Amino acid sequence: MRTKVVLYGLLLVLCVPFVFPTWWMVTSSFKPNAEIFSPSLWPSSFTAEPWRQVFTMQPFAQQYFNSAYIAVVVTIGTLVVASMAGYAFARIRFPGQNVLFLVVLTGLLIPSEVTIVPLFRIFNSLGMVDTHWPLILVPMLGPPSVLATFIMRQFFITLPAELEEAARIDGLGRPAIFRRIALPLARPALGAVAIFTFLHSWNLYLEPVVYLSTRTRYTLPQALTQFTDAYQGQLWNVQLSAASMTAIPVLIVFVLAQRQFIEGLAHTGLKG
Repeated sequence: MRTKVVLYGLLLVLCVPFVFPTWWMVTSSFKPNAEIFSPSLWPSSFTAEPWRQVFTMQPFAQQYFNSAYIAVVVTIGTLVVASMAGYAFARIRFPGQNVLFLVVLTGLLIPSEVTIVPLFRIFNSLGMVDTHWPLILVPMLGPPSVLATFIMRQFFITLPAELEEAARIDGLGRPAIFRRIALPLARPALGAVAIFTFLHSWNLYLEPVVYLSTRTRYTLPQALTQFTDAYQGQLWNVQLSAASMTAIPVLIVFVLAQRQFIEGLAHTGLKG
C-alpha cells in the first residue's frame, strides 16, 4: 500500500510539467490582458469577454469549421490511400517492389519547406491558390501519407498467409480479401493512422499561410495569429481563448482514443 502511495505521488509530480501549460492557457484566457503575465494560477478578476471577442474580431466559427472538415477529409483520404498502398506493398509480389517502397519512403526525408515553392507554382497554375485543395491534396499524397503507408504495410506483413489462402479457396479475389479480411483486422493500425493524420492536418500552419489569403478560408493555426489590437499589439487573453477552443477538443479525442493509438503502434513496425 505504501509503495502504491509513493508511486502515485511520484507520477502526480511528474505530470505537473505536462498539465501546467494547459492549465495556464485555460485560466489565463479568463484574465484581463494586463494580468496575463502575473504569477497567479487563477484569475483575480474573472472575465469571459475574451471568449466573446474570439468570434467578433474575425469569423472564428467558419475557420473552426474549415479546420474540422479539412482534417476529416484528409484523414479519410489518407486511410484509403495508405491502406491500399500498404496492402499492395505487403501482400502483392511484383518486380522492383522493395526498390519502389524505398523510393516512397524517401518522401519522409524531404522537408516540406523544400517543396513548398514548386508546389505553390503548380497549384497557382491550376487556379487552386486561396482554396482548400492544397491543404487536402498535399497531406494525402505527401509525407504524412507515406508514414501512414509504412505503418499499414508493417501491419499487413504480420497477417498470416493462411488467411488469404483460405479466402482464395472460398473463391474470394484480391479486392474481396482486402475488403473483407485485411481491413477489418487492421482496425488498430487504422486507428493509429487516423489519430496522427487528423492531428497533423489540424495543426498544419505553413501550408495555410502560403496558400490562403482570405480570412473566411483560414484554418485555426493561421487564425490564431490574427488576434491583435489597432496598434498590432498582441491580445494575449483573446489568443489564449482561441487556443483553448482549438486545443481542448483535440486533447479530449486523444485521451479517449489513446488506447487505440498505442495498440495500433504496438502491432506495427515489429516485423519485415
